[in-house]
Parts: sequence; C-alpha cells; structure tokens
Amino acid sequence: MKNAALGLQHLLAMYAGAILVPLIVGDALGLTTEQLTYLVAIDILMCGVATILQVLQNRFFGIGLPVVLGCTFTAVGPMIAIGAEYGITAIYGAILVSGLFVFLIGRFFGKLVRFFPPVVTGSVVTIIGITLIPVAINNMGGGEGASDFGSVANIALSFGTLLFIIFMYRFTKGFIKSISILLGLIAGTIVAAVMGMVKFQAVTDASYLHLPHPFYFGTPTFEWSAIVTMILVAIVSLVESTGVYFALGDITERKLTKEDLGNGYRAEGLAIILGGIFNAFPYTAFSQNVGLIQMTGIKKKRIIMITGAMLITLGFIPKIAAVTTIIPTPVLGGAMIAMFGMVISQGIKMLGPVIKESSENAMIIACSVGMGLGVTVVPEIFAKLPNSIQILTSNGIVAGSVTAIFLNMLFHMLPHKKSSSAVVLKEQEV
Repeated sequence: MKNAALGLQHLLAMYAGAILVPLIVGDALGLTTEQLTYLVAIDILMCGVATILQVLQNRFFGIGLPVVLGCTFTAVGPMIAIGAEYGITAIYGAILVSGLFVFLIGRFFGKLVRFFPPVVTGSVVTIIGITLIPVAINNMGGGEGASDFGSVANIALSFGTLLFIIFMYRFTKGFIKSISILLGLIAGTIVAAVMGMVKFQAVTDASYLHLPHPFYFGTPTFEWSAIVTMILVAIVSLVESTGVYFALGDITERKLTKEDLGNGYRAEGLAIILGGIFNAFPYTAFSQNVGLIQMTGIKKKRIIMITGAMLITLGFIPKIAAVTTIIPTPVLGGAMIAMFGMVISQGIKMLGPVIKESSENAMIIACSVGMGLGVTVVPEIFAKLPNSIQILTSNGIVAGSVTAIFLNMLFHMLPHKKSSSAVVLKEQEV
C-alpha cells in the first residue's frame, strides 16, 4: 500500500505535463473530441510504456534508474508548426524517423554532444519557449477564431487560473508545490463549471475501455523539413535527459558508464518510435520526478515501475482521458503561460553562465534567438528560396537552431588566429 501511494505521487507530479501536451497540440490542430480523447489516453499509456522501458535494464536498452518519461515540451511548438503546414500524418512520420535516428546514434551520442553545448541547447530551448507563448495567449482569450475571444469571462478565468498557480507555487512547499499546475487546472475547471463553461458530453460519450490503434490518424507521411525539426528536438531532449541521468546517478550513488548512457538513449529512441506508431509523442526523462525523489529520499526502481503500471492502466480507460478534455480553453491558456514561461526560464538558466564566458557566446545567442523569433513572426521571408534551402528556414525553431549550431562551430570549433589587438595587449603585459 505504501509503495502504491509513492507511485501515485510520481504519477501526480508528472500528470499535468503528460496531459497538457496532447491537449495543446490537439486543440491547435482542430481535432474532434473523440480524437482528442484518444490522443490523451494513448499519451498516458505510452508514458507508462516508455518509463518501464527505461527502468528495466538489459544489454540492449534501459538505463536502470528510477526515471519517469513523458512527452517533452520542446516538441509542442514544432509539432503544431508541422501539423499546420503538412498535416498530422507528417508529425508522426517525423517522429518515427527521429526515433530511429536516436536509437541508431545512442551508442555514439557522447561524441556528438560537443556540437550541442549549453550555448546551443539553451538557445534552442529559449526559442521553442518563445514560439509557444502566442499559443498560450490565444488560448487565454478562448482560442483562435472563438466567437467569444477576449471576453471578460475568458480573461478572468485564464488570469484566475494563472494567479492560483502562482499562489500555490509561492505559498506551498514540497509535493503540493510540485503539482501546482495540476491543481490550477482542477481549480480553474471547477470555477468554469460554476460559470456554466464546462461541457461534460465528452465524458458521457467516452467508452470505459479501448485498445491502442497503430496509425490511428492515418499512414505517416515524410517531409524533410519536418524530419529535420523533430531530429533537432530529439537531440535537445537527449541532452536534457543526460542531465537527468547524471542527477539520478548521483542520488542513487551509481557511477554511469558509456554503456549505461547508450542503453538509456536507445530506450528513449524505442519509446519515440512506439510513440510514432501509436500516434502519441516523443518521450524524454522528466526532471520534476527527480525533484520528488530528492524530496522524499525514496529511490527504489520498484516505485517507478508501479507508476509506469498505473499510467498504462489509465491509458486503457478513455473515460478518464475524456475528463481532461473538458478543461476549458482559457483555463489551459492560463496554465500554459506558466508552463511555457518555465521553458523560456530553463533556456535562460542554461544561457546565463555561458554569456559570461565570452562575447562570442553572446553573439551566438543574439543571432540564433533573433533568427528564430524573426522567422516565427514573419515566416514568408524565405518563401522565394529553393525548396532545398527552405528545409532549414521553414520555421523559426529550425532556423534558430541551425544558426546556433553553425555559429558555435564558427566561433568555437574552427581554428582561428588571435586578433592583433589581443597580441599587442599580450606583448605590452610582457
């Protein structure tokens, strides 16, 4: 019973992140209530499968640490952009290829990390967070194209939800603080129900049991720009997961080897491939559960296995998934400001130390973030370029990421002579 309670704690800590991704992406792509229910249910189920794949350890995959996997928020913006331009089937084609890419490079990823230092990954995370904010603001108003967009009721509800989350984050501690966004969604939905803004028909119509359906949204299609985008997202997620692995290795007093890391990367690749097949999402290690392990001091893998089993069980029950689809759009918008703002703050946190290191890093950040935001705001700027080049300029995330990678190579990886002024200063000192 105690183990089940501890497993439930981990489930609650990651649940808001698990359900928000399908709700945001599904809403942005205009999915029906039935489709959205499936998307939430399959995502919850696949979070459980991905977690168990990672906790189990064998010679081929699984890092064997108490790590919980969920959909990475860095994938939200890219998936919405891909779906809007090429359709939902292109999202899953790109996810499948990116998963295969991660699985194949798992053994060698340690050698590729040098192309993705904090100045690059921090810039990418910041760009992704910035490009998500317009989605959150639109939802705060009631959703793009809504007849009551910007109404007093919508604005009050969205800001009320955001303020509740801020209040919980400021005045609570420990586990309650870690689930403040989940509590904000619940509180906002209750208030919305009192205001008559919640429709329960989706819960009534949903079945009590369903089975996963491979390629539920249709046969995957493959677009180069979409594939490049999702591979970049996958690489950033691997870098983030590496930090989680080492944090958990330190907590559990286990020294991680290259083979352990390779197994962890391959488990993530396999989880991403399964996500593509069953029309879920790309998965990565969730850092919020690391905080919970630090807080409780309970670091048994058995607890995380129980969490994974609970997620799988919930994923088979659409009725529970349908409950999340009744959350009004303004409530989601209020929570999204906090969630996406945290993505930006994480990027800034990664960039803070590297800006102090050199002026070159500041230039890399300035150009990559500027390019990413600029292409997001004015996407038609590169419309007249050849299609082969538009692969790298089709959306702000790819454009900004490619800029960061190129400038990092230019400033830090290519050999160059010291400037004459630096040489003169050196001679004067002598």
